[in-house]
Amino acid sequence: MGKRHVPGVLLLHHQPIGPNASTISEHVRAFGRHSRFPIYEHNTELGFPPALADWEFDAIVMHYSLFGTSPYTLNQKHLEYINRASTYKVAYFQDEHRYCQKRFAFLNDHRVNCVFTLLEPTEWSKVYQKYTRVEKLIYTLTGYVSEELLSVSKRAHKPDSLRNIDIGYRARRLDFYMGAGGQEKHLIAEAFEHSSAARELVLDIDTKEERRLYGAQWVNFLANCRGALGVETGVSVFDLEDVVRPACERLLAENPAITFEEVSARVLKPWEGRVFYRTVGPRHFEAAALRVCQIMFEGKYSGVMQAGKHYLSLKKDFSNLDEVIRLFKDADVRRQISDAAHEDLIASRRFEYSALISDFDRVLEQAGLGVDSTQPDARVQRQLKEGYWPHRVRAELRGRVIRPTRARIRTMINQLAVLARIRATSG
Repeated sequence: MGKRHVPGVLLLHHQPIGPNASTISEHVRAFGRHSRFPIYEHNTELGFPPALADWEFDAIVMHYSLFGTSPYTLNQKHLEYINRASTYKVAYFQDEHRYCQKRFAFLNDHRVNCVFTLLEPTEWSKVYQKYTRVEKLIYTLTGYVSEELLSVSKRAHKPDSLRNIDIGYRARRLDFYMGAGGQEKHLIAEAFEHSSAARELVLDIDTKEERRLYGAQWVNFLANCRGALGVETGVSVFDLEDVVRPACERLLAENPAITFEEVSARVLKPWEGRVFYRTVGPRHFEAAALRVCQIMFEGKYSGVMQAGKHYLSLKKDFSNLDEVIRLFKDADVRRQISDAAHEDLIASRRFEYSALISDFDRVLEQAGLGVDSTQPDARVQRQLKEGYWPHRVRAELRGRVIRPTRARIRTMINQLAVLARIRATSG
């Protein structure tokens, strides 16, 4: 018996049951919200749904959340399904600087047709066009403006005079193998913490992992800041041959106290800047939505943000630090910068998720897929989500989501019973 054709797109993604980065969830939901094609989501955290083996979709999309770790969050059945499928295959990637050879092999082995990449077109010949047989490459951004961001920014916004923090910042120190660009996140923080000119300001700056903020906590923190620090998202070392990271890890194992400068001299220098991999990021859109004046290292920011208009530009040698702080202290300057960023990044609507999905739909149409305006098949959607509630119960009991009260456990037991009845009646 042949496979049943399901008109539409299978979207494979990975999200643990429980709290997750909102940017991942927003990116995943954008397909169903904005695409003109029926979208069927499947979270690979739930395992391989038995019914999937009998279905063939018009296209398969592999979300970047599948590829953030090694091994990928696709089990053997998922991999076999993707490999056997003769449909159009699209992959979205982020953090493309690491596990490169594995990524290239995946694209070639599974005959992926199109990649949405954070690499600018000038860099394609050095990466995917050199190492893979991918037919189509599309430049994309790390994140876009979501409905959730627009809604929460309206609720959380405060006038400048009511904000208690002058400059706020949260970031983590990145590993040495990511190069000098990866070190910028904590270097900009250290510069302000040690600046005599900044001592007159109320600072809340931290680069420790345990001090990072997520969800509503992060939004409320940012909304209480007049200004925020920032750098371009990305790294300056692109590990094309998968040799830089192991070499750095060996040096650190031999001498945990080794400095970045020593590692750079011994391993990184030949790789610095060979592939440009810097971009505007979700933090920049969040600050713009909340009308926070951004102070950032000079950079390209994907051509989205202009120095002096959308942010106060800080030189990477900090030679203009005092001047930047002087400008920031002027409330009129802060207002001009934050208003311009809000107007061009948020109010213009140029960077909403609908723009991302418009590019996606266009790729499928160019590949010969006709738009099917029918609603997704509810039975197919239901069967793709089989296993959600057992995973939810296990997550509750492990304390990954929320403390499992008796009421919550009773609710989940009832939901499991309902799911069992649905499965029994649907065959």
